[in-house]
Amino acid sequence: MTIAVLKEISPETRVALTPETVKKLTQTRVSIMVEQGAGEKAHFRDSDYIQSGATVVTRNELIEKADCILTLSPLMPEELTRLKGKMLIGALDPYNSKSQIDALLAGGITSFSFDLLPRTTLAQSMDILSSMATVSGYRAVLDAATRLPRFFPMFMSASGTIKPAMMLILGAGVAGLQAIATARRLGAVVEVFDVRSAVKEEVHSLGGKFIEVEGAREDSAAGGYAIDQTEEFLQKQRELIHQRAIRSDVVICAAMIPGKKAPTLLYKSTVEAMKGGSVIIDLAASSGGNCELTKNREEIVHHGITIMGKSDYPVTMPIDASYMLSNNFMSFIRLILDENGNQQFDWNDEIIKGSCLTHEGALVNEKMKQFYKQ
Repeated sequence: MTIAVLKEISPETRVALTPETVKKLTQTRVSIMVEQGAGEKAHFRDSDYIQSGATVVTRNELIEKADCILTLSPLMPEELTRLKGKMLIGALDPYNSKSQIDALLAGGITSFSFDLLPRTTLAQSMDILSSMATVSGYRAVLDAATRLPRFFPMFMSASGTIKPAMMLILGAGVAGLQAIATARRLGAVVEVFDVRSAVKEEVHSLGGKFIEVEGAREDSAAGGYAIDQTEEFLQKQRELIHQRAIRSDVVICAAMIPGKKAPTLLYKSTVEAMKGGSVIIDLAASSGGNCELTKNREEIVHHGITIMGKSDYPVTMPIDASYMLSNNFMSFIRLILDENGNQQFDWNDEIIKGSCLTHEGALVNEKMKQFYKQ
């Protein structure tokens, strides 16, 4: 099988495979084609890929000759029409790409989307969402620290004692947990809100204080994600978050529900009651934001409060982000290859079946079937 790596369209800076991973994959009897300049924004040269065993070609030649194409973002419609009978693997954003899915179905393209991977232990090595959430949680705290007009850690000196910064994190998924770890290393006091009681122990193990609202609905079938809550619970939640936010110096918003608008957790009235100079980093900005005032990809100041809508932190760390992504791709590719480097699908494997979006002109993933019935 011939696997191809595309050069991503700006503002994307990451690349699906690094030269190091290319070298490992070529040992599994597959051929690797890389588009010219694919790794340059992640600081990997074409010569690095050639030395690792890849062939560097034009985009046109790559799309024409490859059996399987790796991508971090949806392809252009005219490119999808040229993939008839081929395989596409990547972060295909299926909840927001109905036209792309139609093109995949029309072309008989077998597609796998990492957005659909089951949240299981076996799938962790392929979980792009978790890998990139790690980057986001880390960078969000650093951004907050540089914008906050005060120190994060406590200082004791002849000039007096400076109290540590207070941070509130909304959502204890991978991004939220990484934010806790980073903020604690910088010396901040961290409080964390999440509707899932299962994350309480993880929050405590990282040095955060778990803020719990009684009456949260949980669903084991949700695959580890949060679910919609009752109006009574939402009112309690709003009051408690308001109380905690107005005493915080930084709020990191990281609560998201796949395929739905991000829940509004931080309202205008709360923002206006926060301490002057406070900072809000909203990682859910691309799906509507957890803060009522968030504007995606914008930094605004409201009543002296800085609000950053940032869902694209991984592109600011392309070297390590690409390293993590590359390992995710490699783990998945190995799952669909036989010992001779040919594609082999075990439809009894929950990872393969769960992440498959389209195959032989049909929509495969059960969640997507239900989603597009709406």
